[in-house]
Amino acid sequence: MNELESLLQLNKMLLAESPQYLAQAAAFPPDAEAQWRLFRSLVNVRAPRPAGGDFLALQDSLLQKITACKGVTAFHSLTPMQKGLYLWRGDITTLQTDGIVNAANSGLTGCYHPCHQCIDNAIHTFSGVQLRLPIIKAQGRPEPAGQAKITRAYNLPCRYVLHTVGPAVAGAPSQKDRDLLASCYRSCLALAEKHGLRSIAFCCISTGEFHFPRREAAEIAVKTVKEYL
Repeated sequence: MNELESLLQLNKMLLAESPQYLAQAAAFPPDAEAQWRLFRSLVNVRAPRPAGGDFLALQDSLLQKITACKGVTAFHSLTPMQKGLYLWRGDITTLQTDGIVNAANSGLTGCYHPCHQCIDNAIHTFSGVQLRLPIIKAQGRPEPAGQAKITRAYNLPCRYVLHTVGPAVAGAPSQKDRDLLASCYRSCLALAEKHGLRSIAFCCISTGEFHFPRREAAEIAVKTVKEYL
């Protein structure tokens, strides 16, 4: 089954469980690019719930092929900038390491805005619909900023995803914002150590939708990681 055939079949199954989107889906042309946008939209808005074996097998095969085509970067191929510290610019969903960090929202179950460009949306899209389930089962309340949870990575080339909620700022960050951001890094590192991870890739937490100034956030990240190590 080629990519378009897989997408058409997957979208058919998604629409069967969410028929309220049938009229909108009819506007998408039957080509691979459009059907991928439809697939991503449907999985983005899909509530956390189990999926059938046929769907998961087809989804997993498709996502793994797409990631392979994008190109996977192995952590051990990188050159450290300082002892134990690396700087890499790229698509974190293609990084092969023990764990990657997701800058999550307080619900921890991903971004529900179709095809949104945030890292939370990308990680949930390319990991697969399975990623939402273990969190919803364990999470009975909004996740406070500065803490972390860990899940399997499913179809990502890493082994685990660590989910942390950074501070959302308006204007200049307060000392509380800085402390919470540092706590995100410490919580992820402690959780990674507890689960035996030897390598972990951080995105620059809170610098996207949560508007923490990038330079200061990077300084806090490096300082906190070095102190932990």
